Amino acid sequence: MPPEKRGTKKIPKEVYHFMLIIDSKDCENIDKALKKYKKKFEKSKVLLQLRERQAFIKPSVRRRGQVLKAVYKQNLAIGKIES
Repeated sequence: MPPEKRGTKKIPKEVYHFMLIIDSKDCENIDKALKKYKKKFEKSKVLLQLRERQAFIKPSVRRRGQVLKAVYKQNLAIGKIES
């Protein structure tokens, strides 16, 4: 193995941790700040990532699911499947 490649690992994007920072004014109500936090938390999709990482899914199974979903959406668009 070449020396420049030794010991370098690629870290997936999903592993990065970050903090949600909410800017609140002194006169702002705590309920408004909590509402802002919840909205920001939902947009960051942290909960979806946690649920996704609960169980390992093989890449081939993940791809198969994506293909099946794409076929389903295409059939919906064509009109073969009634929603």
